[in-house]
Amino acid sequence: MNALAGEAVALSRQATLQRLKHTAQFDLLVVGGGATGLGVALDAATRGLSVALVERDDFAKGTSSRATKLVHGGVRYLAQGNVGLVREALRERKAALRNAPHLVQPLPFLMPEFGLKGRLWDRPFYGTGLMLYDLLAGKNGLGRTQFLNRSDTLSSMPGVREDGLVGSVQYWDAQFDDARLAVTLARTAAAHGAVVLNYCPVRALLHIEGKLIGASITDAESGEHIDVRAGCLVNATGVWADELRRMDVDPESHMVSPSQGIHLVVDRGFLPGDHALLVPKTDDGRVMFAVPWLGKVLLGTTDTPRASIEIEPTPLADEVDFILGEAAKYLARAPSVADVRSIWGGVRPLVRLPKTEAANTKDISREHVVVVDDSGLVTVTGGKWTTYRAMAENVIARCEEAGLLAPGVPSRTTDLKLIGAPETASHKLSDPPGAHLYGMEAALLDELPGHRHELGMGLTEAMVRFAVRYEAARTVEDVLARRSRILFLDAGVADALADEVATILAEELGRDAVGLAGFKALAKRYRTVPR
Repeated sequence: MNALAGEAVALSRQATLQRLKHTAQFDLLVVGGGATGLGVALDAATRGLSVALVERDDFAKGTSSRATKLVHGGVRYLAQGNVGLVREALRERKAALRNAPHLVQPLPFLMPEFGLKGRLWDRPFYGTGLMLYDLLAGKNGLGRTQFLNRSDTLSSMPGVREDGLVGSVQYWDAQFDDARLAVTLARTAAAHGAVVLNYCPVRALLHIEGKLIGASITDAESGEHIDVRAGCLVNATGVWADELRRMDVDPESHMVSPSQGIHLVVDRGFLPGDHALLVPKTDDGRVMFAVPWLGKVLLGTTDTPRASIEIEPTPLADEVDFILGEAAKYLARAPSVADVRSIWGGVRPLVRLPKTEAANTKDISREHVVVVDDSGLVTVTGGKWTTYRAMAENVIARCEEAGLLAPGVPSRTTDLKLIGAPETASHKLSDPPGAHLYGMEAALLDELPGHRHELGMGLTEAMVRFAVRYEAARTVEDVLARRSRILFLDAGVADALADEVATILAEELGRDAVGLAGFKALAKRYRTVPR
């Protein structure tokens, strides 16, 4: 099927499993269904390579669904002097806007300045830096940096604290729906011939005379073991990269230095405009955002070193206090614990550098690394959502250099329209969720049962059925956390919708085990703010 034609691509589990079992050897096997792995699979598939991707949980279950929802060039990286990373990110930001304009869109930011803080030099200082940001963007820029006076700031950002406000600096970046973009990447890769499967953990790597020849995976639903052979295997498991390397020839692998970031979600009334707020440097040197997204406001994030890795990280009371405390300094109405609709976190796969201490994770580079082991295992980790496409291109190049893939056609993803991508977006990503997030595929919803039956927060019965038939959703969580984002937006509402979603899922899947009890426990976690 041709992804560029906007045809519906159904991710049928049984058909995909059959292809996985009956393909003697793939050119490439990707382990990990987050941003990086999906990007690699899509890049390789569009070059005509035979590709399989397996994910142990759901697509974007981990870090890739837990971003601050920003596709950005990295103002912070510019401050660190990493001009190369900024240039790359700005190019990739523009590519993402072309590839999926319904899921990636420009977003104006304001950096307010308060004279009562005694730091009137901040606005010209940061404004000059952002003008350099514009210069580096060049033809990839989204709008020019401007200095706004007090009146224009209040007009652009209702909800900002007025006391002591002097003005602001306005600049442009972009925002996105991370989990829906991940699912769209999976479907687009499938449209180009890739075998893409969630809920298929790797239980062992396969070797002949020390050389990697594939992996043994398990279909988590049936328990069936399947040996998958491939000429090249890419480890794109993010924060779990060391875990897979330890299955290979390096039991002492320690590439990743995990760092936790959490977000609080509050109602749109706290920041009702369409501008995001950036605090470039809090009193303790961190960065703080308030971002309008899907009808709510995201507050975050933190950068907390963690010794252990959890797929559902536990927010810490200190992190909550930091975010609420900073928000109170900049918003006219200070949010409290009672105002939090959902709280969630993710773990960044920061690359452990020599002599880098875990306590300094905020200073660790966000650049990715690609390592090719003697066995032939290719590991990619680090990086960020914004540069997923360029990371994928780099991974394929390294595989070719190592002789694991035959040199072939160049990457074709720079201008590739993803499944459902319209020419222009019909709605803003700051708007409440709805059919517009499906782009050109929104019309398919009208053909499914229940397209007029709204369950809540823009989710219809038809969307649940679409999630199963076309987007490989297998559980209540898949639907309410990643095919829709209701769990991340309002955990209480997600809990209230879970039973009806489970009923529809059971009908679509022909089974009752759809993870209802587990989801309800998870929703309780997301609405419980640690104190």
